[in-house]
Amino acid sequence: MITSSGNQQIKRIIQLNKKAKTRYEQRVFVVEGMKMSMEAPRESIEAMYVSESFLDDEGKGARIQGYPYEVVSDSIFRTISDTQTPQGILCLVRMPEYHLEDLLGNCQPETGGAGRKNTHLLVLENIQDPGNLGTMIRAGEGAGVTGILMDRTTVDIFNPKTIRATMGSLYRVPFFIAQNLPETIQELRQRGVALYAAHLSGSVPYCQPSYAGPAAFLIGNEGNGLSQEIAALADTLVHIPMEGSVESLNAAVAAALLMYEVKRQRG
Repeated sequence: MITSSGNQQIKRIIQLNKKAKTRYEQRVFVVEGMKMSMEAPRESIEAMYVSESFLDDEGKGARIQGYPYEVVSDSIFRTISDTQTPQGILCLVRMPEYHLEDLLGNCQPETGGAGRKNTHLLVLENIQDPGNLGTMIRAGEGAGVTGILMDRTTVDIFNPKTIRATMGSLYRVPFFIAQNLPETIQELRQRGVALYAAHLSGSVPYCQPSYAGPAAFLIGNEGNGLSQEIAALADTLVHIPMEGSVESLNAAVAAALLMYEVKRQRG
């Protein structure tokens, strides 16, 4: 049992939780809780840690049978947990590797593609709230997106708060971090993906266009929206009709409405 905060494994977990730079250098991130631990691809789990009290519950112990794990004292486990009420289990998981091609599904609407869904992307610029990003990923899985594209200024997808908000969807939704978002968006256009920007000045209601073909929605920063440069790359500016004094919706809520309109149209 690990009982010392000076243990090198404990120090490593703390650093992985706190620093994105450390996560990317080691290509490893931390997940907490039974759901996130049990849904992680088993081959991607590098290490598992459980608190001493976790093993007092026979049911929980039975669920991790076959997994190699380290036992950590309750007091030390609290120091490595990023939550107020730790569930007593966390894992170090190796980062998945995706390429832009993995997000595209089928870009040929005429053929439909054998066993591949038509491209349905969420493109994010400078999203800052980890809860928003995680919620978008979770909603994206539910709406059937083929992937999520984001720029380097968007909050780290492996931030512990982002991970929790995905509720496991992180493991199943392909994503790609663009080094140059405008260039990557241009590449989408060249591949026949129609680009729709959620924008306050949009003149087209979001439910009006047909999204039967390859489509991508551009969503911008929570406070400032899309930059002029990115908005100018869209084929169509769409808006979500509002009543009352509300000017705009939370970015994650807006993204969910747009993604589910695609799902509704495609059936």
